[in-house]
Amino acid sequence: MAETHPDVNHVNGIDTDTTNDEVLLAATNHDLETLTRLLRSNPALAKVQDADTGFSPLHCAIASCEPDEDFDADAGAGDAVHSNALDEDSALATVKLLFENGAIWNELDNADETPGCLALRLGLRQVYDAIVEAGVRAELLFGRLDGYELLAGGDEDAEPEDEAIVGFEPSPVEVRRPELPLPVTDAQASTTTEPILANPNVNNEDYLKSELTYSGDRLLDSDKNAVMMDWETEIMKISADQLSPRQGLRTMNVGHGMGIVDSMFLQHEPAMHHIVEAHPAVLKRLRETGWYDKPNVTIHAGRWQDVLPKLVEQGVVLDGIYYDTYAEDYKDLKEFFTEYVIALLDKDGRFGFYNGLGADRQVCYDVYWKVVEMDLFDAGLDVEWTDIAVPDLKGRDEWNGVRYPYWGSIETYRLPTCKFVG
Repeated sequence: MAETHPDVNHVNGIDTDTTNDEVLLAATNHDLETLTRLLRSNPALAKVQDADTGFSPLHCAIASCEPDEDFDADAGAGDAVHSNALDEDSALATVKLLFENGAIWNELDNADETPGCLALRLGLRQVYDAIVEAGVRAELLFGRLDGYELLAGGDEDAEPEDEAIVGFEPSPVEVRRPELPLPVTDAQASTTTEPILANPNVNNEDYLKSELTYSGDRLLDSDKNAVMMDWETEIMKISADQLSPRQGLRTMNVGHGMGIVDSMFLQHEPAMHHIVEAHPAVLKRLRETGWYDKPNVTIHAGRWQDVLPKLVEQGVVLDGIYYDTYAEDYKDLKEFFTEYVIALLDKDGRFGFYNGLGADRQVCYDVYWKVVEMDLFDAGLDVEWTDIAVPDLKGRDEWNGVRYPYWGSIETYRLPTCKFVG
């Protein structure tokens, strides 16, 4: 009989394979030679995570630039380095190598930090910029593919070489509300993601069936998720001022909510103002508070996906359009401006939207700032950004009683005002 041998990686039931540890150590030490050898044998190693910290190789490469007060200069050569000896240049080279092998730009560690969060906290600007660029490449790739459902489900008859783009990682990007990208490798395709609007646990269908509560300075759904809050008033005012800079214009807002931006539009005495709103509770409040009777105001009850095609068919032309929906994703916003803004907006008109794209953390906000700018340009729209200081929402206890804070620690809101190119 042929002699049998135990699995070399399993002895007496114990896993002895140290490859993952070797990759994490090589990334920590910025050991490009070892890292290249390991990744050449298996590019998937760029995505492994440490069981105790949740660190990916990207996290390790960045964290090793942080000075360690307890660093032991006499440590053995095989130990991970934690000192100023590892500079940003070597970290940048390591990060780029990992991205070339499909590392995930927005992977979360056990402390809820992405590699970009870590680089920003440590002041590694070059590394941070490289992570943002990788995020832009991944998100743009996703946008160019025909829907993530096909990728996630796959085709039973697909060839093996297609498997690299199946099953992208879930994104930590939450959405409330350019430089040209580098070529994208097949390995990076698996990092594509889809942000969602307002709350990862709410979809549009369930939201439209939910009970809403107007409570002082906020509008909450039945699960105490904030649909809109009063702290957004300054943002809405500046948006209305830029989209409707004078009297007698034709304006529209999609998503009435608390009526903040609609009230701002009416202060400019528009010739006509359209409000598109789908939630029955908001429509009821619109009627109760007299919006149906306001001069030059037209209320359209229904989802914008159903309402706007009819307005296009009627030949409606607008000077200012604002978009602030709830429980929709970036794909919906992109459809809105690529299909309907360009059809409804006058040649000299302006378009704006509530820019909560990736607002739970700075790196995601920066990635989607670039992504949306490029997608707007593809749709024939140029965008100007107005920076607005965000109040200390946590210090003001704005999230008290709110289940899901839809804005993170980002200090600057980027307000978009879009016009047709040229």
